[in-house]
Amino acid sequence: MRFTFLGTGTSSGVPAIGCSCPVCTSADPRDNRLRTGAALEFVDALGQYRTILIDCTPDLRQQALRAGLRRCDAVVFTHNHVDHTWGVDELRRFNVVQQAPIEVYAEQHTMDHLRRVYKHIFEQQHNINKSFVATLIPVLIEPTPEHPAGRPLDLFGVRFTPIRLLHGRLPILGFRIERAVNAPEDDFLPLAYCTDVSAIPPESWKPLRGVRTLVLDALRKRHHPTHFTLEQAVNAAAQIDAERTFFIHITHDLGHAETSAELPEGMVLAHDGLALGTLTLPKEIAPDEPGLVDGID
Repeated sequence: MRFTFLGTGTSSGVPAIGCSCPVCTSADPRDNRLRTGAALEFVDALGQYRTILIDCTPDLRQQALRAGLRRCDAVVFTHNHVDHTWGVDELRRFNVVQQAPIEVYAEQHTMDHLRRVYKHIFEQQHNINKSFVATLIPVLIEPTPEHPAGRPLDLFGVRFTPIRLLHGRLPILGFRIERAVNAPEDDFLPLAYCTDVSAIPPESWKPLRGVRTLVLDALRKRHHPTHFTLEQAVNAAAQIDAERTFFIHITHDLGHAETSAELPEGMVLAHDGLALGTLTLPKEIAPDEPGLVDGID
C-alpha cells in the first residue's frame, strides 16, 4: 500500500502567479506545491491493483502523470471548493484505461455542486454533441445516528470513516483510513486526512485518536478565518498525538526547509510527491493495449 501526496499547496498553488517571494522563487523542489489532493494505491485481497483519490484538484492530470497513476477506482471528496473538485473532467481518461465507470463519494452539498458544475457528465443526455466525458457513479455519504458525519465506506478492503470538520462556517469532511478487515496494518495506518480545517468539533476528536499518521491543514503563520495557522495545527496535532504528522495546504508564506526545522519532533511539512509505504504491483499489469478508444473531445 502506498499513500502519495499529489499536491500540498493552497488554492493558488506555489509558485503563485506574479509572485517573486523567496518561496515562489526557491530552488528547493519541495517548495513547488500543486493544489492539495492525495492518492491511496494498494493491491486488494484478490490481487487487483486499486487506486482511490482524495479530491480531484485542477492539477490532477499533471499529478497523475507525475505519480504514475494507472487507474482510479473511486474518489472521496472532502468538500465542494474548486481547488478540490475542478479536476473531475480528468477522470475520463481513467474510464478509458479501465473500461469501467468510477464511483465518486460525497456528502449532499458537495454532490449538488458536482452535479451543477459537471452537468455535461451527470446529464449526458442533454449534451448537444456526443462528447468524451467521464462516466461516474455518484454515491452519497449520508449521516446516521451512529455516524453523524456519514457511515464508513468500505472500498476494496480499505475503510474510509468520515470525520466532521469545519472550514470556517462550512461543514466539510476528513477521513480516517484503515484496513476494513482484520489484517496487519501498514506502517502508516490508521491515517487521518484533514485538509482545509479551521476547527475540530468536539465529537470529531474520538475518530482522530489512535491514528499513526495525521495529515493536517497548516496554511501559514498569520491568522486565516477558514484554515488552521501553523501554530494551531501544531497544537491540534499535539493533542491527537499521532506518531507522525504531515502538514498540507501550505501557502508561499512557509518555506519547506526552514519551517520544518522549527517544528516539534514527529511533525513536518509534507511536499508534493512524498509517498508513505511501498507498493508492489501484480505482474499482469502491463502498458496500455493498443486500440483503446480515446473518446472524442
